[in-house]
Formats: sequence, C-alpha cells, structure tokens
Amino acid sequence: MHYQGIEIEDTFAEAFTMYGTRVIVTAATEKWAEIAAREAVGFATSIIECGIEAGIEKKLSSDQTLDGRPGVSLLFFTMKEKSLLKEMRKRIGQTIMTAATTACFNGLDSDKKIKVGGNIRYFGDGFQISKLYDDRRFWRIPIMGGEFLIEESFGIQKGIGGGNIIIAGSNSETALNAAEKAVAAMRKIEGVVMPFPGGIVSSGSKVTSKYSFLNAATNTKYCPTIKAQTETNLAEEVGSVLEIVIDGLSVEATAEAMKVGIKAAAVDGVIKITAGNYGGDLGSENFYLKEILRGDLDD
Repeated sequence: MHYQGIEIEDTFAEAFTMYGTRVIVTAATEKWAEIAAREAVGFATSIIECGIEAGIEKKLSSDQTLDGRPGVSLLFFTMKEKSLLKEMRKRIGQTIMTAATTACFNGLDSDKKIKVGGNIRYFGDGFQISKLYDDRRFWRIPIMGGEFLIEESFGIQKGIGGGNIIIAGSNSETALNAAEKAVAAMRKIEGVVMPFPGGIVSSGSKVTSKYSFLNAATNTKYCPTIKAQTETNLAEEVGSVLEIVIDGLSVEATAEAMKVGIKAAAVDGVIKITAGNYGGDLGSENFYLKEILRGDLDD
C-alpha cells in the first residue's frame, strides 16, 4: 500500500483499553494555567513506569471555561479504573493546587464519576467549604495563596491506550520532521493526547526482554544501528525510526488521529510508515492502517 508514494505497511496498531478523564485547569492568567498544566502531565509518558499517561489536549479561552478565566484541557489515562483516582489525587494535589491562582474542574460528561475533589478537600484541615452550583458540587479549600476551587467529582470512561504509528526515515532529520508534522496534525483532533515528550517516542519498546527483571525493552526490530545483528523490520536505507503513541477517549478519535498523522508524515525522505503490534496478544483494540486510510491510498 502507498500514500502519496510512501509505503504504508499493511498491518495494524495494537491498542488496549484504558480509563480516561478530562481535567480543566484555569488560572488568573494564561501563563499560570499553562505552568500548572505542564507540571500536571510531567513524567506521564508510559504506563510501564509512570503509573499514568497524560497530556495537554488544548488551550481554552476565558469564554470556554466555567470560571471565565484562561484554561487548559488535560487528559489522564490509567490501566485500571481504581488507579485513576489515586493518580489524579496526587497530580492535582501536588502540581495544580500548588500552582498560583489555579482552579480545577471536571471536563468529561459521564455517568461514572470519581470523587477527586472530594478527596483533596481534606487538605483544608476542616476549613474547606462545600458549594452546590447547577447540580455540581465544588470545594473551596483555603490555601496560603487565597483559595483553591476544585470540583468534587470527575467523569471517567473507557478509552484507548497505545494507538500508534511508526515512521521510518532515511535519516534522523527526516524522521523528526515527519513526526513533528504528524503530531501537529494530531493535536487538532479533540479527545486525544500524545503523552511522550513533544508527542514523539524515540525509544519505542517491546513487551519482552532477555532480562527477567524487565517487562519491556528496546524494540530491536526497529533499531537501525543493529540491523546486521538481529532480526529487523527495516530496509537497508532506513537510518532513523520514530513512533507516535496516541491515547484517546474513544476509538473514533484515536483512529482519526492516526489517519491525519499518517497523512501529515508522508513527506520526502520517509521510507515507510507502519504501526506496532504484538500479533494481537497485548490489546483487544486493533487499528488497521488499510481501514483507517480507506479511500486515500494510492493503491
């Protein structure tokens, strides 16, 4: 298969079910909303070691937020539903509540909810105050900077983790250019985040290792420097490979992000675009590139 002359491997991205939520953080200024957002999603790239995967979904203007202030929308994902409350409590309590002038609101309309603010409220040491507004409960927590306002409950739903595309380029400059273009296109899709640094994974992994104490290791079949030493999926002319991992609130959003990402990454110097899978053993959600690009392929 080809798209604009670039080979698209006839394969699938193997994804899995995660539990996701949307957090809206606001502040007195755009600067402080962004500072809090960046801190909240720091070190949240991979569930392998981070406990949570998270990213910035988009910036919000003052007319798009509950309190009429500049804001940022964040998406958080964990493998287990009960883990989401634990991880959100830590990140909101340690990185959003501690940032100057912030407030924190639920951004996901869902029947299933977890009491994040209902847990963080105890930081108020008994001086916290509950307020009910339009059937939504909020907590006003006294802090040294004034007051931290947080919604009691946040909606959660099943989402998708591990959607991905892999870009094989002739050299590192080409691969990075293609990946940056793909991420820029993907960030326009609502309901997805790319949790790795800059949205790009330089050290993609497989779910096995020769060492018994590791459950993941470098994806040797896609490492250009050891093509002559081990089984490889790379052509001789490939000099650099980058992966983009997508977490989404829905199958549809994840597939759309993959689609626009692949199309944006099809630039000169890209040898092949493919996706990572383990034969279906890792996850139950398989995104076939042929189906995602239906109607757009050259052949």
